[in-house]
Amino acid sequence: MLSPKSAGTVRATLPAVAGALGEITSRFYTGLFTAHPELQRDLFNRGNQAVGSQQQALAGAVAGFATALLEHPDERPDAMLSRIAHKHASLGITAEQYEVVHHHLFAAIVDVLGEAVTEEVAAAWDEVYWLMARALIALEARLYEEAGREAGDVWLPCRVVARHTETADVTTFVVRPLGDRPVPAARPGQYVSVRVALPDGARQIRQYSISGFPEDALQFSVKRVAGDPAGEVSGHLHTAVEVGDELVVSVPFGDVTLADDDSPVLLASAGIGCTPMIGMLDHLAATGAQRRIVVVHADRSESTHAFRSELEQLVGKLPGAEAHVWYEHPEGPHPADRTGLADLSRITVPAGTTAYLCGPLPFLRSARAQLLAAGVPASAVHYEVFGPDLWQGAED
Repeated sequence: MLSPKSAGTVRATLPAVAGALGEITSRFYTGLFTAHPELQRDLFNRGNQAVGSQQQALAGAVAGFATALLEHPDERPDAMLSRIAHKHASLGITAEQYEVVHHHLFAAIVDVLGEAVTEEVAAAWDEVYWLMARALIALEARLYEEAGREAGDVWLPCRVVARHTETADVTTFVVRPLGDRPVPAARPGQYVSVRVALPDGARQIRQYSISGFPEDALQFSVKRVAGDPAGEVSGHLHTAVEVGDELVVSVPFGDVTLADDDSPVLLASAGIGCTPMIGMLDHLAATGAQRRIVVVHADRSESTHAFRSELEQLVGKLPGAEAHVWYEHPEGPHPADRTGLADLSRITVPAGTTAYLCGPLPFLRSARAQLLAAGVPASAVHYEVFGPDLWQGAED
């Protein structure tokens, strides 16, 4: 994929570029938002920008892609690219925007590395960028085509037809497209983007997992993000959006989806990571699945466990399902061996299991390590991260 000349140059300069990527990405976003303030206002997550997680994710993606080109020159890192492509499609990214990114990214590289960026070095890293960009453009074009949408045109004006309080900080919204627009198809495990108009005029976008499959509607669940900065979109949805209001929602995207076969499946989550898992479980129950199903969930307590009763009901409908729930601080009688942090080494994982994980990074790392120790192949462990994916190399 990478030309021999460029491969040698990238290999020689990768340590220096990787070491400076933090500063490069910071200057990239500064330059990008100075020239295009509308992108910061209406496209990029301002909360992630404020804490630096978006910069870390971009740096990790660039370094990871370059490393993959060098270590596996005849392969394309499709797992990483697919995840990025789905996120981009959910935001309505178009091919023209890659030119804008290229301009400001390379300006930042030259600004940080100075004279070290010779013509040869610039050409080699330009090749890396466009290999990655063109692969993403092609993947995103296919996603738009599969969704039956023009490139970038992913938005549906919807009306909120139901709203349910799950816990003190988790609310479920059920929306239906306005007019005669059909409800877009969704696969268990996918998410939708929600675009809201905030008081300062910004139109910020966030992704929320599909947590169920009501007839003729889309259902997603939102945890109100506390802290500094607090979640401005989740806060707005919780306090300002009621039944009857309009919301702009994307068609569903996401590459971590439930395989449609009869093999055993393990759904492991922590906290709000339960939302895509309860959607998968809802689908399994609705289709009368006979496969072995192991559900693992970890939470702080019973009162913070969203979809607690739904989990019990859905598992009860599935003859091959079992559930294991851990609480760090149980509020009532709870088994001692299910108190504290989730420990997947304490459960029996059926042979041939495909595992799906969702939750905070420490949980994902621990759960994955325990599954690998139990003999589950790395290729059979899939994970979803809410927000920028900072878990580089998780699928090695």
